[in-house]
Amino acid sequence: MKVLDLQCPHGHRFEGWFASADDFESQQSRKLVECPICGATEVSRLPSAPRLNLSGASDSEAPARAEQMQAQMMRALREVLEKTENVGDRFAEEARRIHYNEAPARSIRGVTTPEDARALVEEGIEVMPLPVPAALKEPLQ
Repeated sequence: MKVLDLQCPHGHRFEGWFASADDFESQQSRKLVECPICGATEVSRLPSAPRLNLSGASDSEAPARAEQMQAQMMRALREVLEKTENVGDRFAEEARRIHYNEAPARSIRGVTTPEDARALVEEGIEVMPLPVPAALKEPLQ
């Protein structure tokens, strides 16, 4: 197994495990390699010495810490998703309704344009972009 350092256009770095460099190229050309954080399929290989994953080989501490941080982030994202209502593309409208007491106060999430997000902030409505990995967009189990 070859372990390659990869990065998406959003700066998320991650590892990919492939049978060979040709296998990586083949999967990349078919858009099968995607960022585990944001789901982007425009993935590039970072300059690094590829390493082989051999059974019994010990990992260094840095990758283990990165995996722990990624696991913590995924747990936090799952918790946010569990505790918020998905209002989809009605996010800006529903955020305004809540802010102006036209709808019950609650935590919501959804999709909006950058322009609408800026307008919400200018109105004094707090919003926060939250990139959700593709793996978490499916129903929670």
